[in-house]
Amino acid sequence: MNNYVTEAINLKAYNLNDADKIIVMYSKENGLIKGVAKGIKKPKSKLGARMDLLVANSLQLIKGRSMDTIIQAHTLNHFRKTREDINKLMLSSYVSEVVMNFGEGSESASKEIYNLLYKALSKISESDNKKDMLIAAIKFQLKMLLIMGFCVELDTCLCCREQVLDEDMYFSASMGGIICKECNEHLGVKLKMHHKIRDFLQAMLQFDFDFESDYDKKATEKVCQVCFDLLDEYIKIHTNKRQKSVKLLKEFIS
Repeated sequence: MNNYVTEAINLKAYNLNDADKIIVMYSKENGLIKGVAKGIKKPKSKLGARMDLLVANSLQLIKGRSMDTIIQAHTLNHFRKTREDINKLMLSSYVSEVVMNFGEGSESASKEIYNLLYKALSKISESDNKKDMLIAAIKFQLKMLLIMGFCVELDTCLCCREQVLDEDMYFSASMGGIICKECNEHLGVKLKMHHKIRDFLQAMLQFDFDFESDYDKKATEKVCQVCFDLLDEYIKIHTNKRQKSVKLLKEFIS
């Protein structure tokens, strides 16, 4: 038998039959994988809650022709506080959905994406307020886009290629970044961006995920919500998919 071990986070589950489920996971070594959890619906299943969504496990699997089989699971983090707060649950679901939508063909960056997803889920789970939750999601959005080659241009105008400094500018999700005021006279982009919002996004992208900068401390919940929505629009364009969790997020996080 061709057994292998990997760390993976559960993203989605499907019923296979009366006793078994298919678990879609993002793994540290192989990107998106699917595994059959046999007997998971039975009360005495050894896998049990380890196969719940948004749980990180160390797994042992048997390689199959069309589908691998999960034979052992040891929980690394079940992000317990996430399940106690609907806002955390919705935002964590959003983050996992982004990974699902970007995940195909990402095997070469699987370790980087797995670590980013793990950090985002951990930070959201441990956050004490909505602002900190949103900051974690924004850092995830920006860094995930960078990994996948869709980094947002926040330094120079996409048209004239001149650096945009301490002045207001415009943001185009379809073009992929900022437009200076002069160039926008011909383009007519409607979304105006204050230079301090741009500076905040630059900091979220440049600093390490775990580093708390002055921008983190000074940001307001309203600013974070604006930035989250802006980046979500950008992600939607580049994945050609609308995140299903966004509608629920807007109902709970306001």
